[in-house]
Amino acid sequence: MIVLQISNSSEVVASKVGRFLERLTPDAMDNSAVEDQVIKKLIENLAAEGLKGEIASITGLDLDGEDITMHEGLKVRRHSSF
Repeated sequence: MIVLQISNSSEVVASKVGRFLERLTPDAMDNSAVEDQVIKKLIENLAAEGLKGEIASITGLDLDGEDITMHEGLKVRRHSSF
């Protein structure tokens, strides 16, 4: 299993749509938008290499160094098979 945490979603959104619009969107929306694009590209690239599997975006899970913390309300936000 691979865990990926994106820590600069707001900066990525700001670089794509501009600082003004980024300030109008909540950070959770920024995270979701960036995660969705990363998942889409990962699926495309992994499938092109012949790999099969599943990928999910999960809320309520934090990665901090070598520790993983689960919070109340842990749920799968998006799930895809490839």
